[in-house]
Amino acid sequence: MKIDLYLGNCKDKLKELEDESVDLIFTSPPYADSRKNTYGGIHPDKYVEWFLPISRELFRVLKKTGTFVLNIKEKVVEGERHTYVLELIREMKKHGWLWTEEFIWHKKNSYPGKWPNRFRDAWERLLQFNKTRNFHMYQESVMVPRGNWAKTRLSHLRDTDKIRDNSKVGSGFGKNISNWLCRDKAYPANVLHLATECGNKNHSAAFPEALPDWFIKLFTKSDDCVLDPFMGSGTTVKVAKKLNRNAIGIEIMPKYYEDVRDTITEKQCLLLEKRSKYEAVKNRRNKKLRRKKHR
Repeated sequence: MKIDLYLGNCKDKLKELEDESVDLIFTSPPYADSRKNTYGGIHPDKYVEWFLPISRELFRVLKKTGTFVLNIKEKVVEGERHTYVLELIREMKKHGWLWTEEFIWHKKNSYPGKWPNRFRDAWERLLQFNKTRNFHMYQESVMVPRGNWAKTRLSHLRDTDKIRDNSKVGSGFGKNISNWLCRDKAYPANVLHLATECGNKNHSAAFPEALPDWFIKLFTKSDDCVLDPFMGSGTTVKVAKKLNRNAIGIEIMPKYYEDVRDTITEKQCLLLEKRSKYEAVKNRRNKKLRRKKHR
């Protein structure tokens, strides 16, 4: 397992990566006009122009079977939602990206507040892009418990529940409820209900570990490579490491880069120390066994 960290602008550092070398890109770039004290802020009208050169490099380094997940949200400008996210999707499609799916992160503990013309923001987009329609996806790895509905619903099956019952509106969809009798898990929806990160990670916009964890499990397997070109506090890289994935992180802010580098180095040293202690104990045990054998 390999962890590579780069300090610098991802638009430049991405050029150092090989073509089609990454299985999953999971990242959350600075939102328009946000994090001015750390990242300078990008005006909503300039956001698409700023991000497109980066997306071209991401397209180059991603494998044909890979996936790009972009965590992003529109900004309110002069009382209405700016359209830069929608404009970015359209421009990325022109450059070859397929906009395959959109996931919603429902933030269960979003910050309360009052605004004159809207309610509090409690969700963010996670846009899924691919280079082809034949991408790797491991849906069984994120299945969820079937739910309490099955206890009553499956105990009273009608005749139509035992065959494929086609939709009455002519949509072509159908269901056979009896198929659920021997199942204890179901495929999840495209809405993720996760709390925001409340712990102090020394970063202004850290997301919870459960967020990259879910997508890394869904789109990669062990030893695959995960890239976060806006590494921040390093959540994606750290989770990828825990899941036995190779990881690449790029960060423009020296403080964040150093924090992640030091944390990962410290954990690697601890792991090596534990491994060396284990080897020492094992060697002593083997010596005792050999002595007993020769007696």
